Amino acid sequence: MDARPTWLCPDLAARERLLDMDERLRRPRVAALGLLGACVLAALPYLGWRPLVLLLCAVLVVVVVGRVARRLPAPEYGLALSWAFSQIMIATAIATTGGIRSFVLSWLVVPLVTLPARFGARGVVAGVGFAGVLVAAIALLVPVSEPLPLWYATTAMLATLFSVAILLLALMRSDVDHRTEAVVDGLTGMLNRRALEHRLEELRAQAAVSGQSIAAIAADIDHFKRINDEHGHARGDAVLAEVAQRLRGGLRAFDLAYRLGGEEFLVLLPGADVREATALADELRASVGTAPIDELDVTVSFGVAATGGGAFNGAELLAAADAALYAAKAGGRDTVVTA
Repeated sequence: MDARPTWLCPDLAARERLLDMDERLRRPRVAALGLLGACVLAALPYLGWRPLVLLLCAVLVVVVVGRVARRLPAPEYGLALSWAFSQIMIATAIATTGGIRSFVLSWLVVPLVTLPARFGARGVVAGVGFAGVLVAAIALLVPVSEPLPLWYATTAMLATLFSVAILLLALMRSDVDHRTEAVVDGLTGMLNRRALEHRLEELRAQAAVSGQSIAAIAADIDHFKRINDEHGHARGDAVLAEVAQRLRGGLRAFDLAYRLGGEEFLVLLPGADVREATALADELRASVGTAPIDELDVTVSFGVAATGGGAFNGAELLAAADAALYAAKAGGRDTVVTA
């Protein structure tokens, strides 16, 4: 895959997002096309087999071009060609079922639904323009007729609504997945550093109003490099996941735990002072060391810091907790040190 930018994908991230979204939409697209295909079958007594042949051609081209496009240096153009062909096939179906008065005119909207998530703003502009040209061509070049019975108008519109709903639900699920992946660590299920930045800003605003104390607990798994070196990264990952689970199990509902990277964790405690945070850190230390993890004895060191209420500076709080954690590591590990 070529890393050079193109008009449709100005950077590599846009291309990777396009390929990811195209894969996520593969099955919903098949379902939507299947629904439209059922409507085509219902029209066979009035139109013959030609519309069904067109639909099968469209499906075949979309599938083949979609697979071949992923092997191209710029796959976005192959996928865009596949999308355009599906629109042309729908336009052909419109032309053969009454022209601009066709009951299936609304089907042109179905492929448009996927454009923003796959191709971005430029793709939307190009796609809408292309669909507009098809509509204008049908209106100017195709004689108006009414080969389908009136009941088909309702059937065609329902097919449009349900097809759009199928694609929108898939896009909604994909959006939720992307947002979750952006702020949640995949291995431990904890929030990540990006989520921490947002939370610190929220706490700053809350502290300015409430004046409450905010505590931070920094944690680090002792001798984690040794676990990876001697027992392998798979067991190291198992240790990380289980430590994260034990840490979360000891927190209140409104306390938030973060994995900052590697074997480092952070817990934010709104409303807690140094004494409360230190007591909780000691409970967390004991919960991790209570039982072996994957037949390994694992311990964690903790550093605790808290504000005195009033103005809140997240960077200073985290730096104080991190300094206390460093003292805990230097003082023998498996202990809690308060800033």
